Amino acid sequence: MNNFRTESDSLGSLQVPKNALYKAQTQRAINNFQISSLKMPAKFINALALIKQTAAEANQQLGLLSAEKTTAITIASQSIIDGKHYEHFPVDVFQTGSGTSSNMNANEVIATLASQASGVPIHPNDDVNMGQSSNDVIPTAIHISSAIGVFTELLPALEHLEETINKKSREVGHHIKTGRTHLMDAMPVTFAQVLSGWQSQVSSAKNAIQQATDPLCELAQGGTAVGTGINADPEFAKVFNDLLSHKLTFPFSPSHNFFASISSQDSVIALSGQLKTLAVALMKIANDLRWMNSGPLAGLGEIELEALQPGSSIMPGKVNPVIPEAVTMASAQVMGNDTTITIAGQSGNFELNVMLPVIAFNILQSIEILTNTCRSLADKAIATFKVRDDNIKQALARNPILVTALNPIIGYEKAAQIAKQAYAENRTIIEVAAECTDLTEQELAKLLDPKMLTQSQKN
Repeated sequence: MNNFRTESDSLGSLQVPKNALYKAQTQRAINNFQISSLKMPAKFINALALIKQTAAEANQQLGLLSAEKTTAITIASQSIIDGKHYEHFPVDVFQTGSGTSSNMNANEVIATLASQASGVPIHPNDDVNMGQSSNDVIPTAIHISSAIGVFTELLPALEHLEETINKKSREVGHHIKTGRTHLMDAMPVTFAQVLSGWQSQVSSAKNAIQQATDPLCELAQGGTAVGTGINADPEFAKVFNDLLSHKLTFPFSPSHNFFASISSQDSVIALSGQLKTLAVALMKIANDLRWMNSGPLAGLGEIELEALQPGSSIMPGKVNPVIPEAVTMASAQVMGNDTTITIAGQSGNFELNVMLPVIAFNILQSIEILTNTCRSLADKAIATFKVRDDNIKQALARNPILVTALNPIIGYEKAAQIAKQAYAENRTIIEVAAECTDLTEQELAKLLDPKMLTQSQKN
């Protein structure tokens, strides 16, 4: 028992590890919630510490907390924001639905650190949690951590991906390849056109994510238990948001309706939906890369991705498209996270949503995964692939679908006959069409020029 100490709360006493910074309520959560190995993300813990720090400063400004205690809480909170003491936040993601265990975990750790440093007794509830409730702290932490993740990490990663696609288009855009619909040969396209489609998907997703993130700057903090603001100074919410906006240079403001912000997570659900849309776009791009890279001999072989690692433990020389594969798996995870967030968002029962921790975990994981996925896809796949020009020219020359360009001249039925014959005899469209029509090879070469066929046709 020398490794433990006794702590008490309103339910009684229990043993806590001697060197733990947390107290009784955190220990009860550890004992009660042995569900998984998943803990609340570091960004969420940082947001909790930031809330406690800002709340202390707001309460001091309102004349409710002494300067001595405010300084102690501020310094203790900052140490967590700086990346220290994460090991003292052991509460499982699958805990009480309000996140009270995580809120009290933060209150207890900060109170311990502040008391140790200042020599002044700092109470977890009365001082660190002054003017707050888990019911407004946790939704606020979700909003803050998500907004920071999107604005400082994900959006810059998306801009980098978009710039990389544009740069690659300038490098290889002149190459012409066989287009495909239903995975079957279709009319030709340029690499510039292919990449413009990717760029547009990324740009649209980026804009939608930014628009969906803006509402996260409205915070529940100040609504306390049910939205009425009980036990918080009437000016607390405004002062809190002014201080927080100054710290982070984001335009935070009190929620226009605390009841909505505490009982629902609609803004986060909307953001998650846009993250899912991005994941779908990234999976499309990754699969395009995989198909174009397939082979190198028996597949399409249109591009060659950078060789990053051996692809087989038994087949020497095999190299696989590992980054696109990782992107597809990451995308699938984000789609699954969105489903979890959607289901959790439905659990707003009366005045409180009771699946807040799992919403926090999944939205932050999606933001992190997508941030890293965008950069990996940009730097290790798109920026470095090479076009196999000989392969794409050979396939393009034998593409029977080029005959589509002759429809206005010889009609659909005749063109279909030529296409079938060219495919059956493994000959070019020009050869067969020269035999089956009155057009000369020179006329056909002009009409079937792949470069011309990639451009909009004017009447």
